Amino acid sequence: MVRLFAHEDRFLVWQVKQLLDEKGIPCFIKNEYAIGAMGDLSPFDCLPEVWLTDDEWLPKATEFVYRLHEQPSLLQDWFCRQCGEENAGSFELCWRCGREPSHS
Repeated sequence: MVRLFAHEDRFLVWQVKQLLDEKGIPCFIKNEYAIGAMGDLSPFDCLPEVWLTDDEWLPKATEFVYRLHEQPSLLQDWFCRQCGEENAGSFELCWRCGREPSHS
C-alpha cells in the first residue's frame, strides 16, 4: 500500500477517490474522521489521505491526480450537447446528465 494524496479539504480527497474509483484503481481513504482527534494528534496526522492498495497503480494514479488538480485552469469550459448545461473544463462528464463532452 502507498499513500497517494492528502489534503485538509475533505472534498478534494473525496474527488480524488471518486476519480480513481471511476478509473478502476483500487484505493481507500484513511483518516477520514481523524479530525475529531486533533489536539491529541498533530494536524498532519489528521489529514484525510487517499491510499492505493496496489503500488503498481502509483504512476497511473499520480498522472490522474496531476491532471485533475494541476491543469483544470488550462482547460476550457464546455456546454453539454444533450442538456445544454455549462461544465467546468476539468469535468469529464456533464454534472447534470452525465454525458461525456463531444470533441468535435
